[in-house]
Amino acid sequence: MSNQLNKIKELIELRTQARMGGGAKAIDKQHAKGKYTARERIAMLLDEGSFEETDMFVKHRCTNFGMDKKHYLGDGVVTGYGTIEGRLVYVFAQDFTVSAGSLSETMSLKICKIMDMAMKMGAPCIGINDSGGARIQEGINALAGYAEIFQRNILASGVIPQISGIFGPCAGGAVYSPALTDFTLMTEGTSYMFLTGPKVVKTVTGEDVSQENLGGASVHSTRSGVTHFTAATEEEGLALIRQLLGYIPQNNLEEPPSVECTDPVDRLEDSLNEIIPDSPNKAYDMYEVIGAIVDNGEFLEIQRDYAKNIIIGFARFNGRSVGIVANQPKFLAGVLDCNASRKGARFVRFCDAFNIPIVSLVDVPGFLPGTGQEYNAVILHGAKLLYAYGEATVPKVTVTLRKSYGGSHIVMSCKQLRGDMNYAWPTAEIAVMGGAGAVEVLYAKEAKEAADPKAFMAEKEAEYTQLFANPYNAAKYGYIDDVIEPRNTRFRIIRALEQLRTKKLTNPAKKHGNIPL
Repeated sequence: MSNQLNKIKELIELRTQARMGGGAKAIDKQHAKGKYTARERIAMLLDEGSFEETDMFVKHRCTNFGMDKKHYLGDGVVTGYGTIEGRLVYVFAQDFTVSAGSLSETMSLKICKIMDMAMKMGAPCIGINDSGGARIQEGINALAGYAEIFQRNILASGVIPQISGIFGPCAGGAVYSPALTDFTLMTEGTSYMFLTGPKVVKTVTGEDVSQENLGGASVHSTRSGVTHFTAATEEEGLALIRQLLGYIPQNNLEEPPSVECTDPVDRLEDSLNEIIPDSPNKAYDMYEVIGAIVDNGEFLEIQRDYAKNIIIGFARFNGRSVGIVANQPKFLAGVLDCNASRKGARFVRFCDAFNIPIVSLVDVPGFLPGTGQEYNAVILHGAKLLYAYGEATVPKVTVTLRKSYGGSHIVMSCKQLRGDMNYAWPTAEIAVMGGAGAVEVLYAKEAKEAADPKAFMAEKEAEYTQLFANPYNAAKYGYIDDVIEPRNTRFRIIRALEQLRTKKLTNPAKKHGNIPL
């Protein structure tokens, strides 16, 4: 055999060795936990045969604690690029079969290289996390490696989409990379995220808590809002990431993808003419409204189980991607609170960063009162939503379905926050507050002197409602551009978005604003 053929044979053997990660035994152990390997995950995520791996032969440089005798090709992370539905993406997947996926200096260099390439090429970067944290044997070098990754997450923010899949442990400083990315997905039962683990918690605070209850997918999807999606299986999670990318452009200089629309633009939805209950205190389901007006009823909801009083997610109108923000009267009457404001604000900012128009469906009675909210800085959280809408320069279409009172009216993309087209249904009540509260302020003194205070107040409330709790008062001043028939909502939104395609709006020149955090 010639020397060249020997060298080619050696290359093939090394590639085979690299693809085995930590070896057959470690792979079997990974599978026994119901988890896939890094390469298997990448294969499921990307279009078949599209993956091009980089840095397959990288080895760590650590000699401490006997590490000079433990070397695996690739060193615990698989990096490269490929396509999703034909579109270029960059990807890194931590390999738990190699030193529990712990981060070394060379691992961080591999990840940083792929992130730098994603920035240069203007393509999304997807990170699959499954790691025991920093490689302790490397000490400060591992910490420096994390910081290098975080710095790139920060600089890439708002330039290219960044998505994190948590498919195993993600603990300590490692959690900050997913936290800095645009969307995070966790798998139920096999993934967890926390800064300090159960043992440290027990030592410091005395709390006895399991990994799942401290940082499992259910905790972060319902209570903290850290994760945007959860999936029952890894297959489902990876399919969800592919679906999500279908709504998002490659980078901040491109328009979101369009698809052919098979749903008639002028489709009338008669059910909407009767969806608002006669009683203003009775709930209805905002999901029914969303499903009725978007293309083919398709809606990809984000943070479904967190702050359910507000709904956020992606849909299409006439084939074009839009972000939807909607109050949900079925949960806490649709009020805004700390969590709902935070959830809505970050989504609005994401859409604005990536040129995705925003459609707001409004039915909001106000902000949630009480010491719990005030002590948790509802003022600042509400201001985030206000700031996000006011700063956004993408097309903004707002439809007020029913209540829109006081401060909550302002923060939900009102005309003065540069809403482009603001519509209202005939059932809209746009006022400083509801009739009952208003007359208590306006007629408290007269009510005491009235022969029948209850009847007097009821009469005054009816008067106030007639005068102010309607869309025509706001329309009189041009704060509402048109009052529309509910069944025409889809058509009117599409018309508005088509008109706004050439919108040009810039904010004053500055380094950056100081959003109320």
